[in-house]
This record gives sequence, C-alpha cells and structure tokens, in this order.
Amino acid sequence: MKPTSFRFSSRFVLMVSIFGLSACTHTSHEPANTVHLFSVGKIKGLDPIFAEDVYSALESGMAYEGLLQYHYLKRPFQLTSNLAESMPEMTADHKTYTFKIKKGVLFQDDPCFKATNGKGRELVAEDFIYSFKRLADPKLHASGWWIFEGKILGLNDWKEAQAKAASVNYDAPVAGLKALDHYTLQIQLTQPSFQFLYNLAMPFAMVVPHEAVDMYGQQFINHAVGTGPFKLAEYNPNSKIIWDKNPTYRHEVYPSEGEASDQAAGLLADAGKALPLSDRVVVNVIEEDQPRWLNFLAGKLELVTIPKDNYASAITAQGELSPELKQKNIQLIKWTNLDVTHESFNMDDPIVGKNKYLRQALSLAYNQGPALELFYNNQGLAAQGPIPPGLSGYDPNFKNPYRQFNLEKAKELLVKAGYPGGKGLAPIEYNSLSGTTERQIVEYLSRQFDAIGVKLKVNSMSWPDFLAHIKSRKGQLWGFAWSGDYPDAENFLGLYYSKNAPPGSNDANYQNPEFDKLFEKALTLPDSPARTELYKKMVAIVTEDCPWIFNVHRLGVGLVQPWMKNYKPIDMEHTRYKYYRVDPALKK
Repeated sequence: MKPTSFRFSSRFVLMVSIFGLSACTHTSHEPANTVHLFSVGKIKGLDPIFAEDVYSALESGMAYEGLLQYHYLKRPFQLTSNLAESMPEMTADHKTYTFKIKKGVLFQDDPCFKATNGKGRELVAEDFIYSFKRLADPKLHASGWWIFEGKILGLNDWKEAQAKAASVNYDAPVAGLKALDHYTLQIQLTQPSFQFLYNLAMPFAMVVPHEAVDMYGQQFINHAVGTGPFKLAEYNPNSKIIWDKNPTYRHEVYPSEGEASDQAAGLLADAGKALPLSDRVVVNVIEEDQPRWLNFLAGKLELVTIPKDNYASAITAQGELSPELKQKNIQLIKWTNLDVTHESFNMDDPIVGKNKYLRQALSLAYNQGPALELFYNNQGLAAQGPIPPGLSGYDPNFKNPYRQFNLEKAKELLVKAGYPGGKGLAPIEYNSLSGTTERQIVEYLSRQFDAIGVKLKVNSMSWPDFLAHIKSRKGQLWGFAWSGDYPDAENFLGLYYSKNAPPGSNDANYQNPEFDKLFEKALTLPDSPARTELYKKMVAIVTEDCPWIFNVHRLGVGLVQPWMKNYKPIDMEHTRYKYYRVDPALKK
C-alpha cells in the first residue's frame, strides 16, 4: 500500500492517475449532514469476497457486516460483536465456536427479495453458511479464500468436490458449518486457531443474501445488498460512490467508553446515539495527490493525508501544524500504522524467482534512507523484516544483512548471480501505477539499480490492471504494501505461506517447505514465547530467501476539518464510516 485513503488497514494499497478539482463539487440538494471522503484508487467492486484492497474493502463495509467487528475507540484493538449478539461460546479445545445471531436484523430493501415485494428479509444463521461457502466456491476464485483455507472442518473437502462437479451445490453439507436453529451458528475447526476470530471481522467474512447473488449474477459485484448502515445510492467506481443512511438499519449505538484521552478529544460526545451518525457519505475517487490536497483546503473533503510535496508547508520543523492551518482550526492527527511497504519479486519468474543472489544484490543496492525522506517525509521506520513494531515477533535489534546499503557487496552478489556488472541480464520488468508519486519512486529505484548495472523496464497501469497482473503472475518486480488485517504477526507472515498464493495474499508466489511447516505449527499456538520464537525463525528464512526488498513501516499523518466529528484512526475496522458525522453549523 503506498498512501491510503486516510489509511486502510486492510491490505494492498497504492495510488493512481489524475483527477480534477471538480470531483468534490457539493450539490445543494444533499443532506446537511453529509460526509465527504475520498479513495485514492478506483473501486474494483462491492462483493466482499473480492475485497482484497483497502478501497474495495472500505466500500464493502458501508453495506455489509460480519459476525464481529473492532471496538471503535479502545486500544489495544479489541474484538466485539457485530451481527452476533455477543462473543461466541468456545469449547475447551478451541475448536468449536457457537454464535447467537441478533434477531430482527434485516437485509436492505432490494428488488431481489421477490417473496417480500422488495422488502429486505430477516438475517438468519444459514446466510453465514451460504456466504462462507461462496468464499470456498471453486468457480468464483475468491480473493479471500485464504482466511478459511484448511481451517473449517470439511470446507476444503466441499471445495474439492464442487470443483469436480458441473455446477456448485450450495446445499451440500459442510461438517464444520451448522445452523443449529435460525439464530444459532456453529463453526467447527480442523485444529485450534488463535487467529480465527480475527478472520470473522474481515470483509471477506461479511454476510450476503443468496437472493441478490442469484438475481444479479456476474453483476452482483456492482450491487450492494447487505445488513449495513448505508445503502448504495450512486455507483461510479471510477469517480464517485454515494451512500445514504439505511432506513431499515438495526438499533446500534455509538460507544460510551474508550481510551482515557477520548473524552477530552470529544470522541465520546455522541455516546449512546443511534448509528450511523451521518445521513450520507460521498466517496470521491481522487487518484492524484494535489487534487486531493486542494479539495481539502477548499473545504470539500473532511480529511486528507498530507502529500509529500506539501508536507514542509503544512508541518513545521518542530512537527506541529503550520500557523496558517492552525488558524483554520484544522486538526493534526498522527498514528502508528501496522504495515510494511516493499518491492515484491515474482518468485514464479525463471530469472528473478530462481536466482537468490540476484534478489539479494538488488536488495543491497536499494538505499532506504533517502527514500524514507523523499517519499515519506521521514514519517516511518526502515523495515528489516515483515513484522511491524507493536506485534509479537518484531525484534528492534534485528538488522537484515541484505537491507544495509552496500554497493560493493551488491556487485559481488551480482557476480555470483551470473550477471557481473549486469551483463547478460535483460531489463527487469517492473509493474507500476501511473501516478506522479509512483513515477518518482520508480525513477529513484531505477537510479539505485543503475549503480550496479541493472536496468528496469517499467509497465505503468491503473490500479485494477495492476492487481490483475499480480493475480495472473505477470511481471518480475512491483512495489506493494500490506496493512494489517488484524493485530497478529501471523497476518504478515501469511504473505509467504505457499497456500496463500494468488488469488490469495502471497503476491510474490513464494514457496518454502520449511517456512510452511513452521507457519502451520504457529497457527496452533496461543500468543506465547514459543510462538514468538517460531515467528522469528520464519523471519530469518524469508530474510535469506529475499522474496521482497523491505522498505518502511509507515507512520500516519493526516489533517481533519474542524467540523468533522469522531474521527479516530483504526486500521482494521472497515465499517468505521458509521461513526463519522459533520457539524453543519461549523461547516457553514
């Protein structure tokens, strides 16, 4: 993920093309309590099982919900119930979870509900079984299958059986998925998994009605029919998405407790009020830095991340807001991201994927220090491995031997790779986005590699095309990022697990049997010194194999308008927009 839409925890994020200032034009007929936000990438679609990137996941979270969510205000991050009445009952062996589903929850009104003349029907436990099977459906190739891969008893068997059948039978039972009654869902795992509940708070596990999938077919990805707080009013994935308050949303209220500082920050002023707090949310797709920045300064966006080229004018040398912005009562927000940016090698490629010395040489040739200043305004930490600070397994004393800038060592390894001075090596195919910042990053990377005689061939493309190239394993190298789905290092180490290869989260197509064995063992252990030791061993393996060139763990820096209420950074909660509102009087 390079800069995100005010940060998105979910997953891959970068920036793209060009957009005009007119993108955020406000219309006189919109409700006064309308929140104007932005996405820095075009929206791929609204089907939760394909919500692999931040932009699509946030939009899916407007209309769809899962069993669990994160408490909006509490830190450290805490799971809490969403469509479940409470946290589940769990057997002593940590393998069986029983959820009570909230009664009276309605899917949004939609023509797909023919039996009720377009009125949304009640959510039942069977809807979760159907939705989880969609993740496993071999005909759909869901991006999110990796969250359930090998975990739910019988689900892999069901997937394999359906792959051999002419058509998928959703009525075929799965031993580990049972509706004990309309409001009781039981999930049985193949083995203990101490991250499984985190999976249930991810967009991939959000519930959809079979009626909508049946009616819209392949176009379901462009429709949103969920139980969530907002209802789709306008969908132009390349320019603007408009969400209106869902009139049939269940009774849910703003939290009444959080961190000690939340009261003074005004984050508890709406405690107990019914959600969502805004009447409309408008998400403008604005792919370039400067149009976003200018729209914010003109009051047409409620929040913004600070572009690198505007950082010096917005933030003083002391790290404070500039006097001009202070005068406007704009608020400066800083937070720590659970993320890592990196360059991914395509390990399926016969050149870069099969030559460890070549990958190590390129890693040593990439000087991290200037990049941190040039592209992140020093708001980050040089990454030595995949695990960000704040998670078990992160070692602040670890120094990656292939991330210490050393041109002489890089040249020696290039000789061992069989390409002395780069001779005999064709230009490496680099997939990139077409935005200004991306072009600057690629130019910087090219200069770094030029120093050892390695050339790049750059393919610039849109965000959907970029993802499509990665999923089809095209190209040799690309810039990417991962923002944590949940607060466990397993979520980062899973990016190297062979069974998570595309369409899963292992974008580098990395395979190492020793790593897989340690990863699978770690899945069965609770947070403990023993598990942390396994995490460190896995980091050592990927460090030596070098499927990535590690870049930075980013720090978030953004601005919030004085009329924007209840903004608090939360990486992993994709339904967070329901807490936002504006103060129309202040905005006027």
